[in-house]
Amino acid sequence: MSAAEGRPLRADAARNRARLLDVATEVFTTRGVGVPTEEIARTAGVGVGTLFRHFPTKEALLEAVMVRRLEEIAAQTARLAAETKPSQALFACFQLIVEQSAGKNEFVQALATAGVDAHAALQDSTEMIQGQLAALLGQAQRSGAVRTDFGLSELLALLAGTSTTMEHLEANPEARQRIFNVVFDGLRPH
Repeated sequence: MSAAEGRPLRADAARNRARLLDVATEVFTTRGVGVPTEEIARTAGVGVGTLFRHFPTKEALLEAVMVRRLEEIAAQTARLAAETKPSQALFACFQLIVEQSAGKNEFVQALATAGVDAHAALQDSTEMIQGQLAALLGQAQRSGAVRTDFGLSELLALLAGTSTTMEHLEANPEARQRIFNVVFDGLRPH
């Protein structure tokens, strides 16, 4: 929808917005949030005016990218929960979230520097994912795949710590998989 008018975007405007988000997600994730908005617009094949009509500031673009990423994680988590055995779904979702968190801290820091409360802006999506994780954790515990003395707050802390750890191992897929194996072994009952 058009923010100013509360009506749906024209098809070409919706395509431009989606393309801008695709390009911004890729560029910010691979090259950092310092990439100028002009370069995002050029890479997306639109003018900078088009970018600013959809996202009036760079921070608005960063926030939209973060919200979109969290919504995609929520959708993928729901799909994994529906298609995977409870004994495996939590581990698959844990790995998905860690893999998708690349660059998240840089996004949050850039938003904070601009005076945007990223946690408030992302609250709805974050709560949705946390609800999904709570359900998956309960199912995994009932199936005997995960120890029962482990709660959601501990799982969230473990996700945050593992995500930070993985940032240091980006170029080493074998080491990344070893980290996942160690974490998952620790989650299983002894």
